[in-house]
Amino acid sequence: MSDRRDTSHRVAVAECDGIGPEIVRSAVAVARRALNLLGADELVEWIDVPAGQRAIDDTGLALPPDSIAALESCEAVVLGPVDHATYPRHGDGRRQNPSGEIRKHFDLFANVRPAKSIPSIEAVATDADMVVVRENTEGFYSDRNMFRGYGEFRPTRDVALSMGVFTRTGVERVVRYAFELAAARRGVLTVVHKANVLPETTGMYLEAADRIAPEFPRVAVNDHHVDAMAALLVRRPASFDVIVTENLFGDILSDLTVQLTGSLGMAGSLNAGTDYAMAQAAHGSAPDIAGRDLANPCSLISSVTMLLRWLDGRAEGTAFAAAAAAIDAATQEALGQERTPDLGGTATTSSFTKVVLDRLSAHLPGRVS
Repeated sequence: MSDRRDTSHRVAVAECDGIGPEIVRSAVAVARRALNLLGADELVEWIDVPAGQRAIDDTGLALPPDSIAALESCEAVVLGPVDHATYPRHGDGRRQNPSGEIRKHFDLFANVRPAKSIPSIEAVATDADMVVVRENTEGFYSDRNMFRGYGEFRPTRDVALSMGVFTRTGVERVVRYAFELAAARRGVLTVVHKANVLPETTGMYLEAADRIAPEFPRVAVNDHHVDAMAALLVRRPASFDVIVTENLFGDILSDLTVQLTGSLGMAGSLNAGTDYAMAQAAHGSAPDIAGRDLANPCSLISSVTMLLRWLDGRAEGTAFAAAAAAIDAATQEALGQERTPDLGGTATTSSFTKVVLDRLSAHLPGRVS
């Protein structure tokens, strides 16, 4: 891949619904300030893209063609929470979901969700540091497992069928991604499946791990059934490093891991593909507190730092890695001083963001040429 250190990277920004505008503006402001302090403002061109209810109000679609075209002109997107349960339905009865549509359209096959204990935050697990790598484009998610149409069917009022699709390509690429991540961390990979009752589908994860493992001799591999894994995460969360699994299992387990280490308000999430990525908070749109300046922006701030590191992998020699490290450090310090109501504090979204912004300069090495 060519060195793109002198190239401006276009990043779409879709604020979406509920608390989305508040936390997206917070996270983008923090990223912009970090790059500014490094003298690297020109590295990112931030592009506003309508999505969610705002787009529905204008076009009737949560992700209209013009927005898709704008996203295609970028290489990444910061997506705010979506309240798709309230959106109009498609002709086939499905509700629109910009998040799922973007993941499928750009083939964002790996959903990466870290869960790490923070000393200043009370949590069930005080010494855990793990990452769930969730396959993101197929599995048991019926909006992503068909070429056209939807993977759920209701032949009669009293009978419903759902398709689960697993491909060798889809499974192997996400398992390889997880191996690479484990090799860069503590070198332990846990494969989660339910091969005792779903051997032909979830069993493909075990097959893929067996094939790929010889390429990573320093990574220790173990596996667990998904139900046993849920219990083990509660019992001994600190023993896990990188966890890889299919779409539905990963969605459930990643919510569990972040709750064990803090709360969903702290949970960063990156949806990564080969040539595109999406930063997205792991939580929902929280319409009950929307517009009240009460939302915790940490999840999306963390997601944006993950996106900066992803961009750094595409453009070595830039300020992205330095900006991400500074944001992480400044956020940790801010949590020792200010907390939003979900963490038992009284800080507002804007006051917490200000503390992060104020602390950034102490963690930056200086301008990056």
